[in-house]
Amino acid sequence: MAANFWTSSHYKQLQDPEDVDVVHPLDKDRGMTLEDFKLIKLHMSNYIARLAQNVKVRQRVVATAITYMRRVYARRNSDERYRFEIKEILEMEMKILEALNYYLVVFHPYRALSQMLQDAGMNDATQLTWGLVNDTYKMDLILIHPPHLIALACIYIASVQKDKENTAWFEELRVDMNVVKNIAIEILDFYDSHKQITDEKSLTRECRQPPPEYFSGDVDVIGWK
Repeated sequence: MAANFWTSSHYKQLQDPEDVDVVHPLDKDRGMTLEDFKLIKLHMSNYIARLAQNVKVRQRVVATAITYMRRVYARRNSDERYRFEIKEILEMEMKILEALNYYLVVFHPYRALSQMLQDAGMNDATQLTWGLVNDTYKMDLILIHPPHLIALACIYIASVQKDKENTAWFEELRVDMNVVKNIAIEILDFYDSHKQITDEKSLTRECRQPPPEYFSGDVDVIGWK
């Protein structure tokens, strides 16, 4: 498993937004729109999250599972469903791996988020930003952007929400703030489109302070530990 994001398959296979937001020809022939396609992936993300609550797995594992699902949808049309009974799960594992093209390494924003919050003096925003990062998996951001930029976008939103002046800190990072702001805008547009969150109270309603072990790393491969 790659220990460095910049040398990993995750980095090498980041996609352009126009390559992710594509309705496959077979789906298009059935009348599916891009908005329909996004809603299907959103529904699947929510379903995975609810299922994970029942088996009590860590959020990082949930995020990895959702990333795998989105990678599959980026490669296959929606008619190639994986419906199976319990006895068939092991047989289906190889089909899922083939659909993923064995592209399994995932780096998540959580570790970078923890480190940067501390560096920015914003530990009081941990709960808010954690919830924001969780919600980014309802979009395709993890397929398009490096995880540290997603984390920075969430910190940027939290800084505005909490009216904290962090301009100098962001400038010291030497990152493309246009990219960070564009990611932040996409996150806010998602909230606005789905009418899910309108203020900090509703944003953090379903979130709880993550235990320290959740920040033990930012790379995961489900079932390979």
